Amino acid sequence: MRVLRFMLVSLVSLAAIMAALVYTLTWHPKAREAATLNCPSNTPTLQAGQTLKVMSWNIQYLAGKDYVFWYDLLDESGPDERPSAQAIARTRDEVVAIIRDVQPDIVLLQEVHDGAKATDHQDQLNLLQARLGSEYACSSQAFYWKAAWVPHPRILGSVGMKLATLSRYRISSAERRQLPLIPTDPVTQQFNLKRALLLSELPVEGDKPLVAINTHLDAFAQGYNTMQQQVAMTRSLLDSLTQNGQSWVIGGDFNLLPPGQFERLPPTQRAYFQAESELALLWNRYPMIPSISAARGDAAARWFTHYPNDPAVAGPDRTLDYLFYSPRLSKRAAEVRQHDTQQISDHLPVIADFELPAASPAN
Repeated sequence: MRVLRFMLVSLVSLAAIMAALVYTLTWHPKAREAATLNCPSNTPTLQAGQTLKVMSWNIQYLAGKDYVFWYDLLDESGPDERPSAQAIARTRDEVVAIIRDVQPDIVLLQEVHDGAKATDHQDQLNLLQARLGSEYACSSQAFYWKAAWVPHPRILGSVGMKLATLSRYRISSAERRQLPLIPTDPVTQQFNLKRALLLSELPVEGDKPLVAINTHLDAFAQGYNTMQQQVAMTRSLLDSLTQNGQSWVIGGDFNLLPPGQFERLPPTQRAYFQAESELALLWNRYPMIPSISAARGDAAARWFTHYPNDPAVAGPDRTLDYLFYSPRLSKRAAEVRQHDTQQISDHLPVIADFELPAASPAN
């Protein structure tokens, strides 16, 4: 009897130690919390009625396009685990060159590494800002993957990945909102990505503040309704802002197809998606870039934003990245910059020019 009691106590103690270890190694964000914000006090303020250029870009942690990473194939058989230091440095300079050429007012970046073993523990937002200079001194950021050590055999080290928003104009506040998680066992979920919305509020002289939202939805949620839940939560936020009379723009890597593109993909590539896209919850309510007609029409290839790191894919073949915007904003121009970005990341930047509403009488 004493032996059994000793074994039970030992097992309980071991389980407690393991639980404490997992908790210590991983990250536990709140459902809503302040995001990291840096913005000099002399940064100019947006003005009602002005034009605003927005760019959204998944920069694939500055890895470039010379790799097939282990997670790039459905069976996780990709040969590569990390980019070289030389590839990161080259891609960093290429990203900076594109941003300088486009001259966006707001830049929404996804897959920005910070503290990850695979990219030499770099703070990539800091590296980009150092080269962009004072033009983009204003920034907000929020992690959506963070752990001191992940026990996956292709990682075995730290991870750190952020949403990062750069702005030429003053950001007064920033908030991280947790998106629904892929359901899995409690231990695995601690090490998994925790997708989020990054909200940045920009004051507008003569109107209510503009809210710029940055996101990167899940990519590996097959068999669950996680994508539906994430899109539904996003729409609820946009509905609330709209009812409050605020202008907003949201951009990011949604990992979801527009109508008409599922059927164009080869069968081996369709496994990532549903035939009926969950993104319909947004495009049925708010204007989207690219528009539905553009994304499914004869010129749909102009709006492809994803060039998979898959040897079976020869070039950009689908749209996964979007800008949605408030009905209060007027779109003036939009494009996916394709001609000189296909070797920088597996995603291409979406760019749009908007006009803010004229000054409100109440202001």
